[in-house]
Amino acid sequence: MQARCDVVVVGAGLLGLAAGRALARRGADVIVLEQAEIGHAAGGSKGSCRIFRLGYPDAGYVALAQRAREPWAELEAECGQQVLHPVPQLTFGPKLDEVTDAMEAAGATCALLPAEAVAARFPQLTIDGPALLEPDSCVISADAALRALAAAVPGIRTGVAVTGLADDGREVTVRADATGAGGGEGIVTARAAVVCAGPWTSGLLAPAGIHVPSAATLEQVGYLAPAAAAGPAGEPDTTVPIFIGHGGEEFYGLPVPGSPLYKIGRHHSGPAADLSALDQGPDEFLTARLAELARRYLPDFSPDVVQTERCVYDDSPDEDFIVDRVGNVVIGSGTSGHGFKFGPLLGEWLADLAIGRSGDPAARGFSLSRFS
Repeated sequence: MQARCDVVVVGAGLLGLAAGRALARRGADVIVLEQAEIGHAAGGSKGSCRIFRLGYPDAGYVALAQRAREPWAELEAECGQQVLHPVPQLTFGPKLDEVTDAMEAAGATCALLPAEAVAARFPQLTIDGPALLEPDSCVISADAALRALAAAVPGIRTGVAVTGLADDGREVTVRADATGAGGGEGIVTARAAVVCAGPWTSGLLAPAGIHVPSAATLEQVGYLAPAAAAGPAGEPDTTVPIFIGHGGEEFYGLPVPGSPLYKIGRHHSGPAADLSALDQGPDEFLTARLAELARRYLPDFSPDVVQTERCVYDDSPDEDFIVDRVGNVVIGSGTSGHGFKFGPLLGEWLADLAIGRSGDPAARGFSLSRFS
């Protein structure tokens, strides 16, 4: 493979595909390189669903999430299918007041419900206390989102593992090995590169003299089945809300679109990940902790986890994203388990940086320089 383009994107997860689509929409000749296939088991973007929410204990993030909704609507209009499914959300826990204050400061729609109102309106959850209702939350069909983004990027090459990257000040040279039929070493040269390789980003850019602080953890989520059919026709209960426990140990749950299953997880509960040998099998300890979560909060579901899924987190030291340009290399990294909802918006930022536009002032708060 010998190729030349305007911009080469490394990684076809959510950020890489979003950046590739945004670049194509700007008229750039773009090639996206992916080491496996889109949505592969070791990637951080795989799986059935994610949460789109506004609730953060930081008004800046609330405002950013408000802005992130429009790019998703544009993607849905473009692909002609629904990707975000509206589902109400309950937020509770030690940081409830902080989330409430941040939501109100940003002008986001929300309502603080006392414990009695929570129990009456959402009997599917057992919450011993008040909760913040977010009526504008959604469940993102993650796999559908990846397909929609990929369909808008003409130059995706899968089964191509990047082995090196160099920036001579004029252009970027990317070396790669193709693992499929007719494989072998190849070179792509471009005016700029966008590196969105998840936890592999740090190791890939270090030889080029770019230090990206990163730590990878191997998380686990679980899927629950209803304890019994909710109605006489055997239809699943589709009214179960999203929930998030904020503060201290953080955990969450969300219904799976088009399925009776309910997904649950504990944020940042997994061990450090060995990127050379990612074990996709279930962790018995983590599975038991998910079952505890089900027993505590979800009375309408069996606590026996019917399916598990491992997910690699790409963590920055402060859990904020990294969006920056160093020379001719643009970095999209550090999604830290909460970046999916911002994917199309971050893709626009990365594309602007790649073609030399000043871009969105909000992106400056996520620069790499904050760690120096």
